Amino acid sequence: MKKSLVAFVVAFASIAVAQAPATPQSPSQPAPGQAAPQKKEIKDPAEYNAYVGAVQQSDPNAKISGLEAFLTQYPNSVMKVDALEVLMGAYQQTNNSAKMMDTAQRILTADPNNLRALALTAYSKRAAAEANQNPQQNLAEGAQAAQKGLEALKTAPKPEGVSDADFEKQKAQMGNIFHGVAGIAALQNKDYANAQQHLRAAVETEPNDLRNVYPLALSYLTATPVDGSNGLFFIARAANLAAGSAGQTQIQSYGLSQYKKFHGSDQGWTELLATTKTTPVPPAGFSITQYVPPTPAQQAAELVKTKSPKDMSFAEWELVLSAGAPEDAEKVWSAIKGNPLQMEGQVMSVSPTEIQIAASQDDIDAKRADIVLTMTAAIPAKLMPKEGGTLDFEGTPTSYTPSPFVMNMEEGTLLTKAPAKAPARKPPVRKKP
Repeated sequence: MKKSLVAFVVAFASIAVAQAPATPQSPSQPAPGQAAPQKKEIKDPAEYNAYVGAVQQSDPNAKISGLEAFLTQYPNSVMKVDALEVLMGAYQQTNNSAKMMDTAQRILTADPNNLRALALTAYSKRAAAEANQNPQQNLAEGAQAAQKGLEALKTAPKPEGVSDADFEKQKAQMGNIFHGVAGIAALQNKDYANAQQHLRAAVETEPNDLRNVYPLALSYLTATPVDGSNGLFFIARAANLAAGSAGQTQIQSYGLSQYKKFHGSDQGWTELLATTKTTPVPPAGFSITQYVPPTPAQQAAELVKTKSPKDMSFAEWELVLSAGAPEDAEKVWSAIKGNPLQMEGQVMSVSPTEIQIAASQDDIDAKRADIVLTMTAAIPAKLMPKEGGTLDFEGTPTSYTPSPFVMNMEEGTLLTKAPAKAPARKPPVRKKP
């Protein structure tokens, strides 16, 4: 658990500790939509002295002892929640995380919308999940606390003695915790829209927190459809924030691969890294051009421009004959029709007079025949090819159907590869007597 954020939460819990509860101050006017804070006052002098004596202890262990005694003796005190908040901070000072979390739950039992306890619970549950401690349950519980916290922030009253500016800053920091936890949980559940909403809010509040910037990038890059412009911006930003850490290389490699996949090349990636080093969020109008692959017809047209039919592979013939313009298909077909071809393919089915063969890798993977070879003569039983085996053959193209593509070949014959020559053996060296 990172101490800085937890320390903030518990520090917020002790803002009013120095103020004596029996010394009322003029309440500030609540903001629109906020409930007016209720003035708390201990009327019993003994209870008052027990509370003040406990919270004013400078030693954390003495403070814990005093507050636990106060809560035992006065379980229904008007200052119960305040005492628990200070107790939570004292346990944090002694690095007793178990007691700190237990105290947070005691606070939430008494005050279900308590911001300090909700923030600490949400943050701690996320930290436990990230440490692979029962991650699914901890994330779910953290998300519940985060959602309650976000709702509670909307109407939270300003504590006495806190300026408007400080209160807004404190709410923003707590909102950052709540949005981060809610966003991580949504990403884990593949709820990309909510993950983007919450994580973006967290990043805009604290743009240098890699723990939110990196998952925000993932929420854009793994969604359907992919939001490449936002996702690539934030993955580049994450690579910069990870500088010097063990994860930098992994994050940067992933970002580059996603950039090339989306953009079509690595052109501009270095510039994006430079931009995101000093720019925390995408500027207005920022976008990355998405690569649109050429259509099969466009690929076929380019192929005919750059290769002669005799230099093409069978898969390239198939592409032009099935997807090319009529004039391009005619150019290729005229070059191969009626000419004996020696080829290799995988046997899909076989009979003595006909073999169905897959010759392109796509059709081999799909287990679909793209050649029907009619034999010159019946195949002898001892030479009959096996289905699924590789076959060398010769045949003469006579016709084809473009979709699904099948080439008909006649005058089929089986070819036998020359056996590999055994390595020459040197004569044995005769030993001298």
